[in-house]
Amino acid sequence: MTQPSAETWHAALDRLQRSGVPHVLASQITSAGSTPREPGARMVITQEAVYDTLGGGTFEWQTIHAARDFLQQGRAGFHLEAFSLGGRSGQCCGGYVNVLLEVFPGAATNIALFGAGHVGREIVKLSEPLPWQVHWFDSRADVFNERDQQQSRLSCHTLSSAQEGTSALPPYCHALVLTHNHDEDYALITALLQRHDIASIGLIGSDSKWASFRGRLQREGYTAEEIERVRSPIGCIHNTKLSNKTPYAIALTVVTELLWLTDKPASLDMRGLEPNAIRALVDDTKTTQS
Repeated sequence: MTQPSAETWHAALDRLQRSGVPHVLASQITSAGSTPREPGARMVITQEAVYDTLGGGTFEWQTIHAARDFLQQGRAGFHLEAFSLGGRSGQCCGGYVNVLLEVFPGAATNIALFGAGHVGREIVKLSEPLPWQVHWFDSRADVFNERDQQQSRLSCHTLSSAQEGTSALPPYCHALVLTHNHDEDYALITALLQRHDIASIGLIGSDSKWASFRGRLQREGYTAEEIERVRSPIGCIHNTKLSNKTPYAIALTVVTELLWLTDKPASLDMRGLEPNAIRALVDDTKTTQS
């Protein structure tokens, strides 16, 4: 059996909620007769670790096993498990226990956000309630504040180089490039194009900025297929740009676009789809669901 960690269940729950790691909160809600713990006892379970205890023994092992089965199956939500400590669990206490398993599947989607300017900050705020793990990068010192460090499922990183920042990204990540510097934007785009397992690449800017970038990529030998992996300008739904150019409005369109991209069927591989094909997929999905 997995040995419980020294970390308490409430400390582990807070940390796992913030990090987006899949986990289960197991709470003993009722009991009758002789039982190892009282109602209100809790433990937290991941695929690799256990935090706190419901009393040990076969009953606890069965709770852990059930929790990990739910995690493996991706069955989020509430599940009630009943244990007879003299029957199902083979223990001699002779009591009865009901355990509520709250399954949190964690953040299945990874977003890489390069740039902590006005638009980047609005994107992060809008993403907070969504089940996304956001990896936020900026090359400027002291650009992240204390609240940034505390937001759930958000990790902040100082970008030392485009190559280093992009090489550490998880596979099938959706990347957004919107730094304060065009040269840095370009370096990030070329570094991301070297990652063939990136789900999508978005670049903020005007049509003229993208025309300049596209021409530079062509001159440096990038193929049309590689260049078409970049979606720019980002946040154009139905190929239409908003006249409202406030950071909040731009961020709304970008997050909306990401919602459609990340809500695609799991069997559909977005890698290599050109921007117009991605937007057509988004538009078709919206039309079908309306």
